[in-house]
Amino acid sequence: MDLGIEGQVALVTAASKGLGKAAAMALAAEGTKVAICARSELLEKTAEEIRSATGAEVLAVRADVTDQAQVQDLVRQTLDRFGQIDILVINAGGPPPGDFLDLTPADWEIGVRATIMSTLYLCYAVIPHMVERGRGCIICNQSYAVKHPLARLITANSLRMAVIGMMKSLANELGPKGIRVNTVNPAWTWTDRVKQLMTDRAKANQTTVEAESAAVVQGLPLKRMGTVEEYGKTIAWLASPAAGFIHGHNLMFDGGGTATAL
Repeated sequence: MDLGIEGQVALVTAASKGLGKAAAMALAAEGTKVAICARSELLEKTAEEIRSATGAEVLAVRADVTDQAQVQDLVRQTLDRFGQIDILVINAGGPPPGDFLDLTPADWEIGVRATIMSTLYLCYAVIPHMVERGRGCIICNQSYAVKHPLARLITANSLRMAVIGMMKSLANELGPKGIRVNTVNPAWTWTDRVKQLMTDRAKANQTTVEAESAAVVQGLPLKRMGTVEEYGKTIAWLASPAAGFIHGHNLMFDGGGTATAL
């Protein structure tokens, strides 16, 4: 199926691995030009993997999305290279795991920078360009924790709700300007971040990563974790005209895990 986004330009953050990489790969496979960023030295290797797999033009920029100046430079380099940004996929590392008394106010400040401020910086840098052009698509990656608070993730459970409020408000404001805004909320999809969380739970519960991983999928009707390939294809569809009437929505990529949640 041709999703109709060939020739568009997508900016995908935290894309050296995991969900960000999957989103960039799927968008590139649909013919978009892709700018990717991350702090990791894996970034250029990932860019070459995407080029080899898809033939797409890929710009790789080392950047920390919790730093406003670096975000502004990332967007400037993308516009200098491609002249436009049609699709913005907002993604960043998650806040520190732990229960309330395990954490300190400093941990919460780290979480605010990673989850809220990174989103703000990217929106402030990209939205004026999209408004000027009269079109665009913003997809913000969050978590199914916005409907189903997760154990030992009190920072993420709390801060991601603030981002949901931001995205819903932006959807109301930007829809009339031709810009679609949506959020994708994945449940357990095997990435390095999920491995970190399973390791943290195993340590806290004196179990194993395998045992904790088996336990979490019992709460999903499909009884398995999602794959990064499934996630990437979901992002590409949501960014495309095929999803042109999907706006202000919190898409649950969760294997049915929140099917009964309020």
